[in-house]
Amino acid sequence: MLKLKFVLLFSTLALNLPSVLLAQTAEEKGLEVATAARVYDRGFSDFTADMVMTLKNKNGETSTRNIRIKTLEVEGDGDRSLSIFDEPRDVKGTAMLTYSHGLKPDDQWLYLPALKKVKRINSRNKSGPFMGSTFAFEDLGSQEVEKYTYSLKGEEACGEWQCYVIERIPAYKHSGYTRQVAWIDKEGYRIVKAEYYDRKKALLKTMEGSDFQQFLGHYWRPGTMEMINHQNGKSTLLEWKNYEFKTGLSDRDFRSQALKRLK
Repeated sequence: MLKLKFVLLFSTLALNLPSVLLAQTAEEKGLEVATAARVYDRGFSDFTADMVMTLKNKNGETSTRNIRIKTLEVEGDGDRSLSIFDEPRDVKGTAMLTYSHGLKPDDQWLYLPALKKVKRINSRNKSGPFMGSTFAFEDLGSQEVEKYTYSLKGEEACGEWQCYVIERIPAYKHSGYTRQVAWIDKEGYRIVKAEYYDRKKALLKTMEGSDFQQFLGHYWRPGTMEMINHQNGKSTLLEWKNYEFKTGLSDRDFRSQALKRLK
């Protein structure tokens, strides 16, 4: 009888508590959105794509690079990705391999054909630019949920969609960012926009994704991604095409020892 009275009393108190105390915190909601986004994208197995990377300097001069992309989903770990440069001639054969993880540092290797050497990228250097672009090495791995702590900053329109505005603070060592702010649409968890703040907490870069396409009736991928560096005036445009999913890729296609033999 005493236990029943206690339960009834607790229930009465709970019903009269301010709703803010019963609602999720901003941190809990941010983590929930990030987790839901990751779960939503699971199950694609693998995909390949072609990409044109256009580099633009502060004077508006441009150069382009043609790249093949391969990505493998790994059960219980982050994705594996491989980028192979086909053009222009001075970078042809260059390849970068990434094994993404959670809080454990990502494993990354870069093959430079001019040196005929596979170079392992030190985790302390992940904030450096990738092949002269405005994308850093740490931007190119899959964004595992464990890599950040989260906070929901609000909800607002983002083009034709409604987006969650999520702050992400890197939880891993040697990041070049103090925080990131991402606009993630509520329907398909597409990252429409992201801002990156440097170690001095100043806005460093903004990335915007557009021309999203849906594959296998579920998975969304951008047609274009543009990263603008506000501090040096440079930008990089990535144009994606020829996506193919479930192509049969396996671990054998993502071995660092084979980077020298890629074609």
